[in-house]
Amino acid sequence: MGYELDAEVAPVMAAMAERAAGAPVPARGDWKALRESGNAGLAYLATLMRPAPGVRTTTFFTTAPDGAPIELRWYASGRPASGGAVVYAHGGGMILGDLDVYDPVLSWYVAQTGRPFLSVGYRLAPEVTGSTLATDVFAGLTWLIGHAAELGVDTARIGVMGDSGGGSPAAGAAIMARDQGIRLARQILIYPMLDDRNVGPDSAREPFLTWTYDNNFTAWSAVLGADLGTDAVSPLAAPARLADLSGLAPAYIDVGDLDIFRDEDICYGQRLARAGVPVELHVHPGAPHGWERFAPDSALARRAMADRARAVASI
Repeated sequence: MGYELDAEVAPVMAAMAERAAGAPVPARGDWKALRESGNAGLAYLATLMRPAPGVRTTTFFTTAPDGAPIELRWYASGRPASGGAVVYAHGGGMILGDLDVYDPVLSWYVAQTGRPFLSVGYRLAPEVTGSTLATDVFAGLTWLIGHAAELGVDTARIGVMGDSGGGSPAAGAAIMARDQGIRLARQILIYPMLDDRNVGPDSAREPFLTWTYDNNFTAWSAVLGADLGTDAVSPLAAPARLADLSGLAPAYIDVGDLDIFRDEDICYGQRLARAGVPVELHVHPGAPHGWERFAPDSALARRAMADRARAVASI
Protein backbone atom coordinates (compact mmCIF):
# COMPACT_ATOMS: atom_id res chain seq x y z
CA MET A 1 0.00 0.00 0.00
CA GLY A 2 1.31 3.40 -0.94
CA TYR A 3 0.45 6.84 0.38
CA GLU A 4 -3.11 8.08 -0.05
CA LEU A 5 -4.83 11.34 0.73
CA ASP A 6 -7.53 11.32 3.36
CA ALA A 7 -10.85 10.66 1.61
CA GLU A 8 -12.31 14.02 2.64
CA VAL A 9 -9.15 15.99 1.90
CA ALA A 10 -8.62 14.52 -1.58
CA PRO A 11 -11.52 16.29 -3.38
CA VAL A 12 -10.58 19.60 -1.80
CA MET A 13 -7.00 19.17 -3.03
CA ALA A 14 -8.31 18.33 -6.51
CA ALA A 15 -10.44 21.47 -6.57
CA MET A 16 -7.47 23.56 -5.44
CA ALA A 17 -5.32 22.07 -8.20
CA GLU A 18 -8.00 22.88 -10.76
CA ARG A 19 -8.18 26.52 -9.59
CA ALA A 20 -4.40 26.80 -9.74
CA ALA A 21 -4.09 25.26 -13.21
CA GLY A 22 -2.01 27.50 -15.44
CA ALA A 23 -0.67 29.65 -12.61
CA PRO A 24 3.11 30.07 -12.69
CA VAL A 25 5.05 27.93 -10.21
CA PRO A 26 7.71 29.94 -8.34
CA ALA A 27 11.17 28.92 -9.46
CA ARG A 28 13.50 27.33 -6.94
CA GLY A 29 15.31 30.18 -5.20
CA ASP A 30 12.83 32.92 -6.20
CA TRP A 31 11.63 34.10 -2.79
CA LYS A 32 9.77 37.10 -4.24
CA ALA A 33 7.55 34.91 -6.41
CA LEU A 34 7.02 32.45 -3.55
CA ARG A 35 6.06 35.30 -1.22
CA GLU A 36 3.55 36.65 -3.74
CA SER A 37 1.87 33.30 -4.39
CA GLY A 38 2.04 32.27 -0.73
CA ASN A 39 0.43 35.46 0.50
CA ALA A 40 -2.39 34.97 -1.99
CA GLY A 41 -2.84 31.45 -0.67
CA LEU A 42 -2.95 32.57 2.97
CA ALA A 43 -5.45 35.29 2.11
CA TYR A 44 -7.68 32.66 0.53
CA LEU A 45 -7.39 30.36 3.56
CA ALA A 46 -8.41 33.25 5.81
CA THR A 47 -11.72 33.48 3.93
CA LEU A 48 -12.59 29.87 4.84
CA MET A 49 -12.91 30.64 8.55
CA ARG A 50 -14.80 33.53 10.11
CA PRO A 51 -13.26 35.33 13.13
CA ALA A 52 -14.97 34.07 16.28
CA PRO A 53 -17.49 36.49 17.76
CA GLY A 54 -16.73 38.01 21.12
CA VAL A 55 -12.95 38.01 20.70
CA ARG A 56 -11.39 41.48 20.93
CA THR A 57 -8.02 42.51 19.55
CA THR A 58 -5.68 45.20 20.83
CA THR A 59 -2.48 46.36 19.16
CA PHE A 60 0.72 46.88 21.13
CA PHE A 61 4.35 47.34 20.14
CA THR A 62 7.64 46.26 21.55
CA THR A 63 11.22 46.84 20.46
CA ALA A 64 13.64 44.23 19.16
CA PRO A 65 17.23 44.21 20.47
CA ASP A 66 18.35 46.03 17.31
CA GLY A 67 15.79 48.80 17.93
CA ALA A 68 13.21 47.73 15.34
CA PRO A 69 9.53 48.05 16.33
CA ILE A 70 7.64 44.74 16.58
CA GLU A 71 3.85 44.77 16.30
CA LEU A 72 1.95 42.64 18.81
CA ARG A 73 -1.73 41.71 18.50
CA TRP A 74 -3.53 40.68 21.69
CA TYR A 75 -6.62 38.48 21.37
CA ALA A 76 -8.92 38.16 24.38
CA SER A 77 -12.47 36.98 24.96
CA GLY A 78 -15.02 38.23 27.43
CA ARG A 79 -14.63 35.08 29.50
CA PRO A 80 -13.02 35.39 32.93
CA ALA A 81 -9.23 35.27 32.69
CA SER A 82 -7.70 31.99 33.78
CA GLY A 83 -4.12 33.25 33.95
CA GLY A 84 -2.79 31.23 31.04
CA ALA A 85 -1.73 32.84 27.73
CA VAL A 86 -0.05 31.91 24.45
CA VAL A 87 2.57 33.75 22.38
CA TYR A 88 2.02 32.91 18.69
CA ALA A 89 4.26 32.96 15.59
CA HIS A 90 2.32 32.80 12.31
CA GLY A 91 3.16 30.51 9.42
CA GLY A 92 4.52 31.38 6.01
CA GLY A 93 7.88 29.71 5.62
CA MET A 94 9.52 32.62 7.47
CA ILE A 95 9.33 34.65 4.24
CA LEU A 96 5.62 35.51 3.98
CA GLY A 97 2.41 35.89 5.98
CA ASP A 98 1.25 38.55 8.43
CA LEU A 99 -0.91 39.08 11.50
CA ASP A 100 -4.11 39.83 9.59
CA VAL A 101 -4.49 36.49 7.82
CA TYR A 102 -4.29 34.68 11.16
CA ASP A 103 -7.14 36.62 12.79
CA PRO A 104 -9.74 33.89 12.12
CA VAL A 105 -7.75 30.94 13.45
CA LEU A 106 -6.37 32.73 16.52
CA SER A 107 -9.77 34.09 17.46
CA TRP A 108 -11.08 30.50 17.17
CA TYR A 109 -8.44 29.26 19.61
CA VAL A 110 -9.30 32.02 22.07
CA ALA A 111 -13.04 31.41 21.81
CA GLN A 112 -12.61 27.66 22.24
CA THR A 113 -10.16 27.72 25.13
CA GLY A 114 -10.56 31.02 26.95
CA ARG A 115 -6.80 31.54 26.71
CA PRO A 116 -5.70 34.91 25.31
CA PHE A 117 -3.13 34.95 22.51
CA LEU A 118 -0.36 37.41 21.71
CA SER A 119 0.49 37.20 18.01
CA VAL A 120 3.96 38.52 17.22
CA GLY A 121 4.59 40.37 13.96
CA TYR A 122 8.13 39.10 13.66
CA ARG A 123 10.18 40.34 10.73
CA LEU A 124 10.56 38.10 7.69
CA ALA A 125 13.49 36.84 5.66
CA PRO A 126 15.36 37.88 3.63
CA GLU A 127 14.86 41.38 5.04
CA VAL A 128 16.19 39.91 8.28
CA THR A 129 18.04 36.63 8.56
CA GLY A 130 19.30 33.93 10.88
CA SER A 131 18.26 34.00 14.51
CA THR A 132 16.62 37.44 14.23
CA LEU A 133 13.18 35.90 13.66
CA ALA A 134 13.37 33.90 16.91
CA THR A 135 14.72 36.96 18.71
CA ASP A 136 11.68 38.95 17.55
CA VAL A 137 9.30 36.28 18.90
CA PHE A 138 11.26 36.19 22.15
CA ALA A 139 10.87 39.97 22.37
CA GLY A 140 7.10 39.41 22.24
CA LEU A 141 7.39 36.80 25.00
CA THR A 142 9.39 39.08 27.28
CA TRP A 143 6.94 41.93 26.60
CA LEU A 144 4.08 39.71 27.74
CA ILE A 145 5.96 38.72 30.89
CA GLY A 146 6.60 42.38 31.63
CA HIS A 147 2.91 43.28 31.14
CA ALA A 148 1.46 40.14 32.67
CA ALA A 149 -0.09 41.80 35.72
CA GLU A 150 -2.11 44.35 33.73
CA LEU A 151 -3.28 41.68 31.27
CA GLY A 152 -4.26 39.16 33.94
CA VAL A 153 -1.60 36.63 32.92
CA ASP A 154 0.17 34.25 35.28
CA THR A 155 3.83 34.24 34.21
CA ALA A 156 4.08 30.57 35.18
CA ARG A 157 1.37 29.75 32.63
CA ILE A 158 2.70 31.16 29.36
CA GLY A 159 3.24 28.97 26.32
CA VAL A 160 4.67 29.57 22.87
CA MET A 161 2.99 28.29 19.72
CA GLY A 162 3.70 28.43 16.01
CA ASP A 163 2.68 26.70 12.82
CA SER A 164 4.73 25.81 9.76
CA GLY A 165 7.41 28.49 9.26
CA GLY A 166 6.31 30.07 12.54
CA GLY A 167 7.23 26.83 14.27
CA SER A 168 10.91 27.62 13.86
CA PRO A 169 10.98 31.02 15.62
CA ALA A 170 8.50 29.68 18.22
CA ALA A 171 10.80 26.75 19.00
CA GLY A 172 13.76 29.13 18.88
CA ALA A 173 12.07 31.41 21.42
CA ALA A 174 11.52 28.36 23.64
CA ILE A 175 15.25 27.64 23.44
CA MET A 176 16.05 31.25 24.35
CA ALA A 177 13.62 31.06 27.27
CA ARG A 178 15.35 27.98 28.65
CA ASP A 179 18.78 29.53 28.24
CA GLN A 180 17.69 32.70 30.06
CA GLY A 181 15.98 30.91 32.93
CA ILE A 182 12.37 31.58 31.83
CA ARG A 183 10.11 28.59 32.48
CA LEU A 184 7.47 28.14 29.81
CA ALA A 185 4.36 26.09 30.45
CA ARG A 186 4.38 24.53 26.98
CA GLN A 187 5.56 24.79 23.38
CA ILE A 188 2.92 23.88 20.80
CA LEU A 189 4.42 23.26 17.37
CA ILE A 190 2.06 22.67 14.45
CA TYR A 191 3.86 20.98 11.52
CA PRO A 192 6.90 23.10 12.38
CA MET A 193 9.67 23.91 9.91
CA LEU A 194 12.77 23.04 11.95
CA ASP A 195 15.62 21.72 9.78
CA ASP A 196 17.37 23.61 6.98
CA ARG A 197 18.91 20.36 5.71
CA ASN A 198 15.51 19.07 4.52
CA VAL A 199 15.73 20.12 0.87
CA GLY A 200 15.95 16.74 -0.92
CA PRO A 201 13.08 15.07 -2.80
CA ASP A 202 10.85 12.20 -1.68
CA SER A 203 9.28 10.80 -4.84
CA ALA A 204 6.69 8.74 -2.94
CA ARG A 205 5.08 11.81 -1.39
CA GLU A 206 5.77 14.31 -4.17
CA PRO A 207 2.23 14.18 -5.66
CA PHE A 208 0.67 15.18 -2.33
CA LEU A 209 2.90 18.06 -1.30
CA THR A 210 1.40 21.50 -0.73
CA TRP A 211 4.75 22.88 0.51
CA THR A 212 7.44 21.45 -1.76
CA TYR A 213 11.13 20.78 -1.39
CA ASP A 214 11.79 23.62 -3.84
CA ASN A 215 9.70 25.91 -1.60
CA ASN A 216 11.69 24.73 1.40
CA PHE A 217 15.02 25.40 -0.30
CA THR A 218 13.85 28.86 -1.33
CA ALA A 219 12.66 29.76 2.16
CA TRP A 220 15.66 28.42 4.03
CA SER A 221 18.00 30.10 1.55
CA ALA A 222 16.29 33.41 2.30
CA VAL A 223 16.67 32.85 6.05
CA LEU A 224 20.25 31.53 6.09
CA GLY A 225 21.93 32.68 2.88
CA ALA A 226 25.35 31.10 2.34
CA ASP A 227 25.15 29.35 5.73
CA LEU A 228 22.40 27.02 4.49
CA GLY A 229 23.31 23.43 5.24
CA THR A 230 26.59 24.31 6.99
CA ASP A 231 27.72 23.98 10.60
CA ALA A 232 27.42 27.76 10.94
CA VAL A 233 23.63 27.55 11.31
CA SER A 234 22.37 28.59 14.75
CA PRO A 235 19.78 26.37 16.47
CA LEU A 236 17.82 29.55 17.13
CA ALA A 237 17.33 29.76 13.36
CA ALA A 238 16.93 26.01 12.73
CA PRO A 239 16.00 24.33 16.05
CA ALA A 240 16.73 20.82 14.73
CA ARG A 241 20.40 21.86 15.02
CA LEU A 242 20.17 22.07 18.82
CA ALA A 243 22.53 19.57 20.50
CA ASP A 244 21.15 19.71 24.07
CA LEU A 245 17.35 19.65 24.32
CA SER A 246 17.19 19.06 28.06
CA GLY A 247 15.20 21.56 30.10
CA LEU A 248 13.02 22.74 27.22
CA ALA A 249 9.32 23.31 27.75
CA PRO A 250 6.95 20.33 27.44
CA ALA A 251 6.03 19.94 23.79
CA TYR A 252 2.95 19.26 21.70
CA ILE A 253 3.82 18.50 18.07
CA ASP A 254 1.53 17.53 15.22
CA VAL A 255 2.20 16.95 11.55
CA GLY A 256 0.64 15.21 8.56
CA ASP A 257 2.10 12.02 7.12
CA LEU A 258 2.17 13.67 3.67
CA ASP A 259 4.10 16.72 4.86
CA ILE A 260 7.80 17.21 4.08
CA PHE A 261 8.28 18.24 7.71
CA ARG A 262 7.09 14.85 9.01
CA ASP A 263 10.47 13.23 9.58
CA GLU A 264 12.16 16.27 11.13
CA ASP A 265 9.18 16.82 13.44
CA ILE A 266 9.12 13.19 14.57
CA CYS A 267 12.88 13.34 15.11
CA TYR A 268 12.60 16.54 17.16
CA GLY A 269 9.90 14.93 19.30
CA GLN A 270 12.02 11.83 19.82
CA ARG A 271 15.06 13.88 20.80
CA LEU A 272 12.98 15.94 23.23
CA ALA A 273 11.70 12.74 24.81
CA ARG A 274 15.21 11.28 25.10
CA ALA A 275 16.26 14.51 26.83
CA GLY A 276 13.54 14.03 29.45
CA VAL A 277 11.09 16.57 28.02
CA PRO A 278 7.41 15.50 28.06
CA VAL A 279 6.12 15.20 24.49
CA GLU A 280 2.74 14.66 22.87
CA LEU A 281 3.23 13.79 19.19
CA HIS A 282 0.52 13.35 16.54
CA VAL A 283 1.18 12.13 12.98
CA HIS A 284 -1.97 12.27 10.85
CA PRO A 285 -2.26 9.69 8.03
CA GLY A 286 -3.42 11.06 4.70
CA ALA A 287 -2.76 14.67 5.69
CA PRO A 288 -0.61 17.07 3.64
CA HIS A 289 0.81 20.32 4.93
CA GLY A 290 -1.90 22.75 6.05
CA TRP A 291 -4.77 20.34 5.45
CA GLU A 292 -6.89 21.61 8.34
CA ARG A 293 -6.83 25.13 6.90
CA PHE A 294 -8.04 24.26 3.39
CA ALA A 295 -10.29 21.32 4.40
CA PRO A 296 -11.62 22.62 7.74
CA ASP A 297 -14.82 20.56 7.60
CA SER A 298 -13.03 17.22 7.28
CA ALA A 299 -13.15 14.86 10.25
CA LEU A 300 -9.35 14.86 10.22
CA ALA A 301 -9.26 18.66 10.59
CA ARG A 302 -11.91 18.72 13.32
CA ARG A 303 -10.05 16.07 15.30
CA ALA A 304 -6.71 17.88 14.98
CA MET A 305 -8.17 21.25 15.94
CA ALA A 306 -9.88 19.73 18.98
CA ASP A 307 -6.58 18.23 20.11
CA ARG A 308 -4.77 21.53 19.62
CA ALA A 309 -7.45 23.37 21.58
CA ARG A 310 -7.04 20.82 24.37
CA ALA A 311 -3.28 21.46 24.39
CA VAL A 312 -3.85 25.24 24.52
CA ALA A 313 -6.44 24.88 27.30
CA SER A 314 -3.91 22.95 29.37
CA ILE A 315 -1.79 26.10 29.74
